[in-house]
Amino acid sequence: MNRSKLSKLYIMVPLALLCCFLWGSAFPMVKIGYEMFSIAESDTASQILFAGIRFSLAGALVILFGSLIAKKPLYPRNKTEIGHCLLLSLFQTVLQYTAFYIGLAHTSGVKSSILVALNVFLSLLLSAVVFKMEKLTAPKLIGVLIGFAGVVLIHFEAGGFGGFALNGEGAIILSAFAYSVSGVLIKRFSANEDPVMLSGWQFLAGGIVMAAFAALAGGRVHMRLEIQSVLAILYLALISAVAYTVWGLLLKYNPVSRVSVIGFMNPVFGVLLSAAFLGESGEAFSLKNLVSLVLVCIGIYVVNAKFTGKKKPGVDKS
Repeated sequence: MNRSKLSKLYIMVPLALLCCFLWGSAFPMVKIGYEMFSIAESDTASQILFAGIRFSLAGALVILFGSLIAKKPLYPRNKTEIGHCLLLSLFQTVLQYTAFYIGLAHTSGVKSSILVALNVFLSLLLSAVVFKMEKLTAPKLIGVLIGFAGVVLIHFEAGGFGGFALNGEGAIILSAFAYSVSGVLIKRFSANEDPVMLSGWQFLAGGIVMAAFAALAGGRVHMRLEIQSVLAILYLALISAVAYTVWGLLLKYNPVSRVSVIGFMNPVFGVLLSAAFLGESGEAFSLKNLVSLVLVCIGIYVVNAKFTGKKKPGVDKS
């Protein structure tokens, strides 16, 4: 698929929504995986080890199928590409997910979901202010704010959101920042490099580092050769392999804000799919959650409503 097609809204938006659907399905599937592999929700080291295994497998799958499709081995061909893969793996996989699991162990899932959504704000600021990849406009800021309001609403409880701890909320914010940096980096690197290659090798490298770190920290995963367990870990690996690779391709050919704002759909799909797979339907289809979905959709529309004007090389003014 060429650049002109991936830049079309009627192709970009469905593909981005597919990524969000896959990532959203990870919420219930990870919980199911914890039960299958006997991982306690309070066992952070084992959760990081489980994630490391998942991402290592995801990287291997991307490299394998990417090589088959390209009909040539997919690997970094010089020191620059090796450095880019390692830098991406640091932010996208190691730092993002290690900080996330540490933070999740010290704060609530509700607060974590809201704080993770800060990555859309951070992606926009990094892309426009730090890396000068696009123009910071009022519609983009308004759209992001509306979408974020939807995320806050879907997780809001009457008791409020409580306090702040560096190893809890602070770690989740660090995770969101790492994700934002990785999104901007893959857009920059993929201008001259294959985003599929970058995706595969950063997952493989990052997954190995996470698994080694978690194993040294005492993490344990009781691997089972039952068909359900094998399918669960394969599905989780495929989620990462497919979603992140497609997301990287979309970032290559579209402004960061245009793609990242659709990420607000992640928690929406997470709630809906948790209802389907974990029996939480009573909460999922409430009026509050329907209003949240509407706000997220409005935010996505506002950010993507207008993309006109001439572009300077390397800078997206839309």
